[in-house]
Amino acid sequence: MGEPIKHECGIALIRLLKPLAYYKEKYHTPLYGLNKLYILMEKQHNRGQDGAGVGMVNMNLPQGSEYMFRLRSVESNPIADIFNKLYSDYYKFQSSYAVEDMEIYKKNLPFLGELLLGHLRYGTFGGNDIRQCHPVYRPNNYKTRCLLLAGNFNMTNNEELFNKLVDLGQYPLNFTDTITVLEKIGHFLDSENEHLYKEFKSKNYSKKEITDLIAENLSYQYILGKTVRDFDGGYAMAGIIGHGDAFIIRDPSGIRPAYYYHDDEVFVAASERPAIRTSFNLPYQEIKEVPPGQAIIIKKNGNIEHLQLLEPKTPKSCSFERIYFSRGTDEDIYRERKKLGKFLAPRVLKSINYDIENTVFSYIPNTAEVAFLGLIEGLNEYLDQKKKDELLNIDNKDTYIIERIIKQKIRVEKIAVKDTKIRTFITEDASRSDLVNHVYDLTYGLIKTRKDNLVVLDDSIVRGTTLKESIIKLLDRLEPHKMIILSSAPQIRYPDCYGIDMSKLKDFVAFRAALELIKENEYDFLIRDTYRKCKEDANLSTEQIVNHVKDIYANFKNEQITSKITELVKPKKMVAELEIIYQSIEDLHAAIPYHDGDWYFTGDYPTPGGNKVVNQAFINFYEGRDIRAY
Repeated sequence: MGEPIKHECGIALIRLLKPLAYYKEKYHTPLYGLNKLYILMEKQHNRGQDGAGVGMVNMNLPQGSEYMFRLRSVESNPIADIFNKLYSDYYKFQSSYAVEDMEIYKKNLPFLGELLLGHLRYGTFGGNDIRQCHPVYRPNNYKTRCLLLAGNFNMTNNEELFNKLVDLGQYPLNFTDTITVLEKIGHFLDSENEHLYKEFKSKNYSKKEITDLIAENLSYQYILGKTVRDFDGGYAMAGIIGHGDAFIIRDPSGIRPAYYYHDDEVFVAASERPAIRTSFNLPYQEIKEVPPGQAIIIKKNGNIEHLQLLEPKTPKSCSFERIYFSRGTDEDIYRERKKLGKFLAPRVLKSINYDIENTVFSYIPNTAEVAFLGLIEGLNEYLDQKKKDELLNIDNKDTYIIERIIKQKIRVEKIAVKDTKIRTFITEDASRSDLVNHVYDLTYGLIKTRKDNLVVLDDSIVRGTTLKESIIKLLDRLEPHKMIILSSAPQIRYPDCYGIDMSKLKDFVAFRAALELIKENEYDFLIRDTYRKCKEDANLSTEQIVNHVKDIYANFKNEQITSKITELVKPKKMVAELEIIYQSIEDLHAAIPYHDGDWYFTGDYPTPGGNKVVNQAFINFYEGRDIRAY
């Protein structure tokens, strides 16, 4: 509630499978690929406000021409900043040189390539300057060794990966998993180049001939297969090689999303299906999901290959993508979010003692709107049945009674409207809290003082801080009899380590509630024992580690923790009665049956590294260290 979780990064890859002149003739512009990349990125803008970047490969140019291009931005609207520069350069050239030859355009405008890569960054670690923006670049004088990489990923074992690079004799520029992944792919790309060079050299090919032969024969089963075998994390990443090959890979549990489409004109991949669908006006069923553990290779000659790099594991695609991150314009996500809201209806009705007449329903923030529609649908189904039963039980044809029954309705109101002009840039706690109180404008006069209930739906409740210090205080000004805060997601109990910026246990209000229950029940030994077990497991191999933080919650029912959360977030001077209702794990999976990644709710991590991370997070908490666990 008012505590936006860091979004995932977004990727966009386009390979034009025809010469540039083809698109100029058919679509009346050589900007076809660039236009599509722009739309793909804008339609995924929800995935990155920290920065953006694009990279291109311009194929079949003569030596001395700029064949690889990259541009990144961390301006307030980075996508617009990038494409304004590109379009400006194009129109300046067009107005200065009255030519129709596409090869002249290609030679002078390196971003008019056949291979285009875009990235939207939402930082979960490190700074937000341009050096953290993708695509990241590994240059070389040989085209087949040049690499641009963009991804949506976090590795739980980055220290191990970094040390392996050091053991290979490398000197990585920094410790981020972005550089580690780039250099690991780069290492095996170099290795494959060297292997092929020796093979063709032994057959007496000239060095110039060997360059072309290497481009045709690079083994991505070797390059990418060797690379990902040591990865522990969630990832969807795309790369382009200087001579014109491209690839997209996805982790074997399918944690991070990736979709693709291709025909005889284009291959396209992106983090979200609606972005592809809208950009290319495609039927839903023609857009496919990149299978877990696979790489899709788009060769320079246009051939498309599917390689199984790792055996697929039990699918654990991130359910938060469906609840919160991805755009709700995907028809499956839209239905799932409606179900999340609808499944809360029976518990809401019980909480208000079925008093529809004296209850107002609303939602904060706007991303909760679709789940709210589902909630209202569920309430209307109850109300329709109630009306039917009442009408059937009428003994006479009293028009007044019939009209009163028919006029019953769910009271839906826009209670709080966000004032986008106010920005909470102040960091001093007291001042910031006061400022946050004015981020929303209340709609007064809709709540009957001390008589009406107020039900407000949110996507998720993570930290509870803004809920307590701002939102509940603000809503209490309306003087409802009872306030009910709904979360369409279950209690967030455990850190995420695959991309979401939820990494410290003390930040979770559910964890703080469990600690309070432990103190009240004099179970302090649980904290000491959990710490001891976590420390002991730190010496085991990653595959042997189990999630000991589950012990913190094991002695308490969900209802007990929710009740304690309600106490923790209730402001001292609040007059209205307060209740919080969370989505259940069972209803979460019923609403979202094909996306079972729920580790932040259940502690069931899809990779061994997840257990290591959660235990380290507890060690950090116990030792008072305010740092990430990976």
